[in-house]
Amino acid sequence: MPFVIFHNKADQKPLSEEARIKIGLLTNAEILDISTLNNNSLVPATEVIKKVIPPSAYLKPSLFEGMIRPKDLVLLVTPIDSEAPEGRMILPQQMAIRDVLDQDALCLVVKETELQDVFDRGLKPALVVTDSQAFGMVSKIVPEDIPLTGFSVLFARIRANFDLYLKGTHKLSELKTGDRVLILESCSHHVSCDDIGRVKLPKWISEFSGKGIQFDVVAGQDPIPGSMTDYALVVQCGVCVVTQKQLAGRLKPAVEAGIPVTNYGLSIAYMNGVFDRAVAPLSLKTTEQ
Repeated sequence: MPFVIFHNKADQKPLSEEARIKIGLLTNAEILDISTLNNNSLVPATEVIKKVIPPSAYLKPSLFEGMIRPKDLVLLVTPIDSEAPEGRMILPQQMAIRDVLDQDALCLVVKETELQDVFDRGLKPALVVTDSQAFGMVSKIVPEDIPLTGFSVLFARIRANFDLYLKGTHKLSELKTGDRVLILESCSHHVSCDDIGRVKLPKWISEFSGKGIQFDVVAGQDPIPGSMTDYALVVQCGVCVVTQKQLAGRLKPAVEAGIPVTNYGLSIAYMNGVFDRAVAPLSLKTTEQ
């Protein structure tokens, strides 16, 4: 575990060279004289700390980095169904709205039932982001020349090993009768009758494969039943509430066992035949010409 040694009250008595030598015999950690009474110590102390912690600890990745420019119009499609909380947006939608505003772009939010009205009014968004459950309907309405992706696809890029997700998604076409699929949810939200992890995804995967598939759903930090090698595929939620490191730790047993992994959004896009379209915007370049 990397660490830094701070010698406080250096304004009263700096650390002696003898003490530095003795400490150096025990560790290679950097040693810095500081004084909490002196603001001049703040910048060098911060820079030393940044050297020993991962950038993810202090840099907030952007959902739309490299995808939109200032003043672009971004259209968010947010169905209000039985899973939607009363009186507010769900966290991925909130984060997307804030990220668009932070990019100095324009944000338009509609339900899927009003999506066609946007285009009937002659508006042409630079990007459309939809709730993954509406991929089928939305992809038919949004013109092909307008980039389209999903909220959980965006989160997959900043929180997960995206290349592993891209490869693992294709396992959906290879599932056989008797295969077991593990569905992982990072939070322990209130379960509705139309819960995506427990109801909708198992139904869609079974219909898509045409096979008799068995499903296990594990939420939060609950233990995974049995051995990871019992599963043919792991489908992870959009992970809006966990860090990249936490997700990597959760998926590590599957990755080490060679089990394909994907997430909700990529799976739904794949089963709706819009997988390539949904991932294409993530390679967009917005450099000013």
